[in-house]
Amino acid sequence: MTKKNQIQIFNDKKVRTVWDSEKEEWYFSVVDVVAVLTDSDDYQTARNYWKVLKNRLNAEGNETVTNCNQLKLKAQD
Repeated sequence: MTKKNQIQIFNDKKVRTVWDSEKEEWYFSVVDVVAVLTDSDDYQTARNYWKVLKNRLNAEGNETVTNCNQLKLKAQD
């Protein structure tokens, strides 16, 4: 699997991505996307927001959120 790490810019915010050339799919950092959608400048705030949202979705029986560990991506800095 060939990976291409890249930073995408959306509304002047950085979103970490990885390209999988075998599947021809982009993978996005959920925490970075949450930071964009919530207009949060702090990584920890976006991470906590995602954590709470994920727990609420699981409590409601939503199975779209899998129980897996975080994947490694390069830090924004």
